[in-house]
Amino acid sequence: MKFSRVFSALLLLAAPLAAKHTPTFEESISLRTAGAARISPDGRFVAYTVSQADWKQNSYVSHLWLADTHTGRAFQLTRGKKNSGSAAWSPDGKWLAFITEREADANYDPAASAEAKKAGDDSSKSAAGADKETSSDADSGSKIAPRQIWLISPEGGEAWQLTRSETDVESFEWSKDGGRIAFLANPPESKLAKDRKERYAEFEVFEKDYEQRQIWAVDVSESLRRNAAVKAAELTHDRALNVQDVAWSPDGKRLAFSASATPLLAYSGEADIYLLDLQDHNKVSKLVALSGPDTHPVFSPDGRQIAFVTGLGGLNYFYLNRHIAVVEVEKALAQTVQGISAVNDATAKFDEDADLLDWGPDGIYFSALQKTASCVFRLQPGSNAIARVTPCDRAINGASFTRDFSALAFTAADSTHMTEVYTSSAAAFSPRKLTDMQAQVADWTLGSAEMVSWKSRDGTTIEGVLHKPADYDPAKKYPLLVIIHGGPTGVSRAVLQPSDRTYPYQRFLAAGAVILEPNYRGSAGYGQSFRSLNVRQLGVGDMDDVMSGVESLIAKGIADPDRLGAMGWSQGGYISAFLATHTDKFKAISVGAGISNWVTYYVSTDITPFTRQYLQSTPWDDPEIYARTSPMTTIRNAKTPVLIQQGSNDKRVPVPDSFELYRGLQDQKVPSRLILYTGFGHGINKPRSNRAVLQANYDWFLHYIWGQPIPKNSALLGSSEAEAIE
Repeated sequence: MKFSRVFSALLLLAAPLAAKHTPTFEESISLRTAGAARISPDGRFVAYTVSQADWKQNSYVSHLWLADTHTGRAFQLTRGKKNSGSAAWSPDGKWLAFITEREADANYDPAASAEAKKAGDDSSKSAAGADKETSSDADSGSKIAPRQIWLISPEGGEAWQLTRSETDVESFEWSKDGGRIAFLANPPESKLAKDRKERYAEFEVFEKDYEQRQIWAVDVSESLRRNAAVKAAELTHDRALNVQDVAWSPDGKRLAFSASATPLLAYSGEADIYLLDLQDHNKVSKLVALSGPDTHPVFSPDGRQIAFVTGLGGLNYFYLNRHIAVVEVEKALAQTVQGISAVNDATAKFDEDADLLDWGPDGIYFSALQKTASCVFRLQPGSNAIARVTPCDRAINGASFTRDFSALAFTAADSTHMTEVYTSSAAAFSPRKLTDMQAQVADWTLGSAEMVSWKSRDGTTIEGVLHKPADYDPAKKYPLLVIIHGGPTGVSRAVLQPSDRTYPYQRFLAAGAVILEPNYRGSAGYGQSFRSLNVRQLGVGDMDDVMSGVESLIAKGIADPDRLGAMGWSQGGYISAFLATHTDKFKAISVGAGISNWVTYYVSTDITPFTRQYLQSTPWDDPEIYARTSPMTTIRNAKTPVLIQQGSNDKRVPVPDSFELYRGLQDQKVPSRLILYTGFGHGINKPRSNRAVLQANYDWFLHYIWGQPIPKNSALLGSSEAEAIE
């Protein structure tokens, strides 16, 4: 066995370096990605997830890995067919809690895990591929239970089940002393609901059939004593509230949480902040009731204040800044906060969405976009002074902190580096890489990405990402493909992430195209005024931003004006549809889950306030603005071949919008295809279906821009079509 390993290693050393190649669709989809970095309280370990495709069961599976910050050694903690994620360290660092679906081993004794951990350790294994004894799913024939909280030691060994919730655990938080975990879950199905199902079979009363998520608590100490999962106590019983998130007070006597009247997304903007007093019969008091959403409460270290994320009473929360505000707990208990004058708007002078991370001894930590970069900041709630903790020169996500906030862990990427897990001192940014995901693409031929800018037709400066082929020649003109992000408050970044799952960037570049990703008006990262520019201008201003970017690249001699294509998903799909009915400059367009008629969208989407906020009216009060911004209004102008793709169960942009666009194009004799991906919602998130999406987009544009025939096995063709489209 040893000889075989040595001989194999010698063969690898003797072999020539692998030739560079363009990644296949399967390779891009199979690329492993790292995320959700969580540093242990003492800074010794960083837990993170690695997600990869499981082609056999046609799913993406995430599992927990652990990196030792002292040695750099990394190993996999969990295995199996089901996801493991949402990891959180116990305050003493002895346990890592996470959420997963699996059956418990009834004979497992967590008290005996220490010896198993030690026995499974092999410190000679490398960080690139070392494994210890790890937890795994039960026998493949087991019935999968609802999502539960499980615990595992950072030293490895088997995971063990902590909760026995009858419904899925959605999220959780450790108490500061580590003795309890509060979690969110729906109550079990009621007798009334069961009786209704038995009497009438299945049906749905629209917007009235749902369960309200409540707060539960499980005693970790009791579970450890009994060596078994224990029943949780339901702390809230208010069926008029749907709890969104929860936070423990430092002394463990109170819980702050945000809740809305229903779990329906259309009403999530009505969330308020509440306080649950565990020492007063779980009494619930409303602390903050500003108009618009108030969410994500976090206690100050002394428990006297609560910071939270809020729109500060702004009703147009889809595009106005999210602020971090602070209230005094006792004052809010005495008088519910209903006006912005009663809160400290800690980020009043910060012009971007502020995402609250944590409250440490030296201030409140938050993250935010700064154009296409994202970085971590610290603010002093007394003076509201804000300082950068990390530079704003890369995409930093998911920061977590040690107990004393002296160090942090995060993921980061830039134009030449894939997303990796890092740790750094909080006082002086000095990132240390703990993963090497980029090793997977060492033999891939990849294009480059850079930021470019131009003036839109009204003089607004627009930025975008320009992707060039690896063998780019500035003396040549290239076919230009425009890929438009969703949102509209999304943002395209110049980062290396070749795990293509919707649009085949690398294959397009290898075919000889350049790609432009415009950050059109309304994109995140450029401040509130920029995000507000497409209010009552949806489509109209967006098209100007896209077309002026195209014209800029044509004027620079980069783009061939006779070989242009455009595509996008969600809001990007809407803008693509708008282009299809307003200009004939493009040779081909692909619309992914895009709006074609704002009236149809308004009456059927699950986020109705989106349309009211951006168009500032309803279809009944201002039909003109709905008509002016809808692609279907100008369907008679359509000439460009259009591919339409969508999940058959999409509730965000319901399928009738795709039906309307397809039928309108067919009536105008415009070459068009509509592909519905069975069972999917707003996104396509299974490997084989992603392969179909990639192949369909690739074949569509190669046919109409490069003139290549569509192959007979293309995902563009229906089963009844025997021959390729000519």
